[in-house]
Amino acid sequence: MNEKEVKLELLDRRYMRMAFIWSENSYCERRKVGALIVKDKMIISDGYNGTPSGFENICEDENNVTKPYVLHAEANAITKVARSNNSSDGATLYVTSSPCIECAKLIIQAGISRVVYADAYRLSDGVELLKRANIELVSVETD
Repeated sequence: MNEKEVKLELLDRRYMRMAFIWSENSYCERRKVGALIVKDKMIISDGYNGTPSGFENICEDENNVTKPYVLHAEANAITKVARSNNSSDGATLYVTSSPCIECAKLIIQAGISRVVYADAYRLSDGVELLKRANIELVSVETD
C-alpha cells in the first residue's frame, strides 16, 4: 500500500467513526444508522435514520416493525444536501450499513462516486446495483 492509499484508509476510518457517532442521534430502536457525505475532505451533509421532519420520533410500531415512512440515513443525507448550495457530484458517502436498493438508486442519481460502509445490510441488492453503476465500494472494519 502506498502512502496515498494509507492516508485514504485512515481518513475512511475517521469518517466512519464519525458516521457511527452520528447514528446515535437516531430514535430508531431496531437499528441506528448514520451517514456522512464528504467532498474535498469537507463534510457537506449528514443524516441518520428516522421519521420525516415534523413527525413523532418513533420509528417502530407496536409490533416492533419499522414504520413505512422512516427515512434511511443515506436518504436523509442526500435530501439534506439537495436543499443546500452544495453538490454531491463526485463525493464519498460514509454509511454505517451498506445501502439498500432504494438508497442505492438515490446515491447513483446524486452523483456520489464512492461509498464506504461498515456493516453489511441483510439484503445485498443495493450493493449489486452500485457495482453495476461503477460506484467504488469500500467495506471498512470498525474498531
